[in-house]
Amino acid sequence: MDSQLVCSEVITNSGIAFGTSGARGLVSEFTPNVCAAFAVAFIKSIDTEFSFSTVALAIDNRPSSFAMAQACAAGLKQLNLNVIYYGVIPTPALAYKAMQDNVPSIMITGSHIPFDRNGLKFYRPDGEITKADEQAILANGAVFYTDIALTELAVNTAAEASYISRYADLFNQDALAGKKVGIYEHSSAGRDIYKKLFEQLGAEVISLERSDTFVPIDTEAVSAEDQQKALAWSKQYGFDAIFSTDGDGDRPLIADENGNWLNGDTLGLLTSQILDIDALAVPVSCNTAIEKSHSFKQVVRTKIGSPYVIAEFSALKQQFTRIAGFEANGGYLLGAEIDVNGKVLSALPTRDALLPAFIVLSQQQPISELVKRLPKRFTASDRLQSFAREKSLELIESLKQDASNFISQLGYKNNYDLDITDGLRITLACGDIVHLRPSGNAPELRCYVESDTAEKAQKLVHNVFEKVLNCA
Repeated sequence: MDSQLVCSEVITNSGIAFGTSGARGLVSEFTPNVCAAFAVAFIKSIDTEFSFSTVALAIDNRPSSFAMAQACAAGLKQLNLNVIYYGVIPTPALAYKAMQDNVPSIMITGSHIPFDRNGLKFYRPDGEITKADEQAILANGAVFYTDIALTELAVNTAAEASYISRYADLFNQDALAGKKVGIYEHSSAGRDIYKKLFEQLGAEVISLERSDTFVPIDTEAVSAEDQQKALAWSKQYGFDAIFSTDGDGDRPLIADENGNWLNGDTLGLLTSQILDIDALAVPVSCNTAIEKSHSFKQVVRTKIGSPYVIAEFSALKQQFTRIAGFEANGGYLLGAEIDVNGKVLSALPTRDALLPAFIVLSQQQPISELVKRLPKRFTASDRLQSFAREKSLELIESLKQDASNFISQLGYKNNYDLDITDGLRITLACGDIVHLRPSGNAPELRCYVESDTAEKAQKLVHNVFEKVLNCA
């Protein structure tokens, strides 16, 4: 074998960092040595806590993902570990199967970010890694050899079958009978699963716009083009709903019978109400309709990112039975085993796209009618791409010191409250909310707003970015 490398040194020199969900960076930065370093450091950071001889891998449809999986596998084999490769499947499918088998797993995905970037998500045998685990990976001084030979990986279909069974067994075969569903497949990692599963539950399904090139769908900032597509598809086919996901299939994107995409936190709120959830953990960026609905015994607000949501589950379990969380991007996290339809649904404390889709679609009422019952609080979000993180932090820091001029430029009175849980969340005297934060995954400035009409919310996002660009 060739010379040895130290994991922490390779990772530090790679330019890759952990964001809100996994390690992310440019494809050019994920060299074979870097991928192997991350894989080895991950295993060495948890091997004293767990006993295992196997690690599971899966990928999304990005052009770079398979080679990264090969490099991770090569590093893991240096540790004399068995590697099971589940191919292109959704992240929650990998996590679910690995947790069932009590083994760690690595998902190679960049989720929604552009295809010139990619990432790695890590799961311990008991679920998604914590922020403390991230630091342990970055600091791990384990060594590996530079002899990273990329060999072929044979696809095992067991994780796909297990994920399908999770929901096929939960619902009756006619749960979606009479429903006509469009599935916007694009390049989603779950596109070969969704149609067969929706049809298995009785729905009539039409596949829409499968793509041979990677499409970076962002469920938090749906493009104007995708908004128009949904409206046109709904009019053409008469759908009850349109279902889609982001690139790795852990964030749902659902349109109602009129072709209007639901915000992710609206979908999460509806799902939690229908499931009769006792207590929720949600990021600070989520719609305040959650509290205003008075549907839950406790709601805990966290920083943005699934690790922060998951971290709250342990405390909530001390007081409550039915525990869940969701994010503004729609990913739903089931924090405890619950009964649904008289059957037991095991916990899946990582973002999942399918549970909220099936729960909401299995209701008799049209989706738009379910939404009308919620408190009238409307959110909108968007991102400024190619906006350096340093610029975002500088802007936020200046607004923390004094946001009065910025607020005046937006046309509001200088009376506001600040929340610095994650970025800067400004609650205005009239109840409108402006939340700014740098993306944890890409050089982007995120903006989340909330108002009492959808039109005001959309206009506010536009105005915020207009003022930000004028100040930049």
